[in-house]
Amino acid sequence: MTFSRRKFFAIAGTTAVGTLMVSPMEGLLARQAFGRRFGNGYGPLFPGADGILEVPRGFQYRVISRTGTFMSDGNLEPSNHDGMAAFPGPRNTTILVRNHELSNSTGTRLPGVEVLNPYDPICRGGTTTLIVGRDRQLIKEFASLGGTIRNCAGGLTPWGSWISCEEDTTIPSPSNRVTKPHGYNFEVPASATSPVNPVPLVAMGRFNHEAIAVDPKTGIVYQTEDKGDSLFYRFIPTEYGNLKAGGTLQALRIKDKPQVNTTTGFVVGQKWDVDWVTIPEPNPTTVDNVRSQGRALGAAQFNRGEGIWYDDNQAKKDKNGKDDNKSKGEFYFTATSGGPVGGGQVWRYIPGKETIELFVESQSRDELDMPDNIVVAPFGDLILCEDGGGDNFLRGVTPQGELYDFARNALNDSEFCGACFSPDGDTLFVNIQTPGITLAIWGPWTSHRD
Repeated sequence: MTFSRRKFFAIAGTTAVGTLMVSPMEGLLARQAFGRRFGNGYGPLFPGADGILEVPRGFQYRVISRTGTFMSDGNLEPSNHDGMAAFPGPRNTTILVRNHELSNSTGTRLPGVEVLNPYDPICRGGTTTLIVGRDRQLIKEFASLGGTIRNCAGGLTPWGSWISCEEDTTIPSPSNRVTKPHGYNFEVPASATSPVNPVPLVAMGRFNHEAIAVDPKTGIVYQTEDKGDSLFYRFIPTEYGNLKAGGTLQALRIKDKPQVNTTTGFVVGQKWDVDWVTIPEPNPTTVDNVRSQGRALGAAQFNRGEGIWYDDNQAKKDKNGKDDNKSKGEFYFTATSGGPVGGGQVWRYIPGKETIELFVESQSRDELDMPDNIVVAPFGDLILCEDGGGDNFLRGVTPQGELYDFARNALNDSEFCGACFSPDGDTLFVNIQTPGITLAIWGPWTSHRD
């Protein structure tokens, strides 16, 4: 068995559940061939009958949506599926709001002005909204935001909306046809049943946005930036839950290491005290210099900040009864190209203590290859979406920092993205970016803790 082989199966019309069809020994030998330093996780991975994923025994998956099929609004589903979040819907349904990372030269697009009220009519990116039933079957799908560029990731809010992030800072010039500046966040309520009016959240900064996560206690929004010299930001809103009302943009500084490049030189588990510097001009109109403003004030540099997620497991364990304004949770975010081999890092920031630490660092691309989107599972593990070369996996990370394989893209070399759990915690939704497939995965999630 060649572990890195590809299975190019036709998937047109595929909605059936993937089934397992390989011997346990074959899967075990495949894992051992790389000599990876993993925990057991859920055990070896086995291919589904449709050739899309490999998953552990006992798990199932289903394609619920794919590029090129007609949506409920009569338009074709666009490509380049990326960041995504799940929200509770009526009658035990799940609402998914999904990004499409489409540049102005990409073949597909969100519908134009005839359907949407786009932010910038020339631009192809945006979001779609999906309603999924209890049986993990698609009920409805429609375009919900348009006229943006490269909507990469984003994040959900405690008030029931999705923040969609533009990973592009194009401004109008003689060399392009865009009509408005880009590099902003846009809010899409999960409850919206038709396209939203796109309003750029300019106070949150104009830069290469990647993802956000919100502290539900304070309403502070933490933001990542996908650049080799990116910063880690927080946005303190003037009014809780009303990001349009403005606020203050700041960048993280490690107190004892001003202007440090965190790509190498940090030890896993060592905590560092941090503070924050205020960005003088968060909305530069002609240049992309928010990170250089922060760097000049001592902010720490991260090598391609991407996925971020809020973990409230510690908050749930806090039984001291105090009701202060301090956060009780933690934030995990990825630096996709960080580490000595460029295979990626996961950082943990604890706002209640104002500390940061390196939580996971790849020492080999066989064990972790460029983690991008991230989600904290209801049972406490991290699920990392890889965006590396060759095989791409969903990697699990236990609270002790132990890595394991959870799923492999057996179809092609495309990245995983948009991982999120249904509100009841039973289903993991995830995207394969190309050709654009959204899947539901379910099974015995807590069995690896037994």
